[in-house]
Amino acid sequence: STIASPLTRLTRQSVSFQWSDKCEKSFEKLKTLLTSTPLLTLPEESVDFTVYCDDSGVRLGGFRMQKGKMISYASR
Repeated sequence: STIASPLTRLTRQSVSFQWSDKCEKSFEKLKTLLTSTPLLTLPEESVDFTVYCDDSGVRLGGFRMQKGKMISYASR
């Protein structure tokens, strides 16, 4: 959501649609992230994990990271 925030602001009714450099960078970053194969890294036992999850009521998804690198992901 942080990466997409310049784009999601454009969908608000109170904001006029102006494509900025921030929007362009956000779009390019999202495009790269969504079209590249995620690489998994082996976990380090001594480093804390960050866990992200989302539940839409129909689907469940989540992933686990260490130091900004993907360790594992799952969805149902």
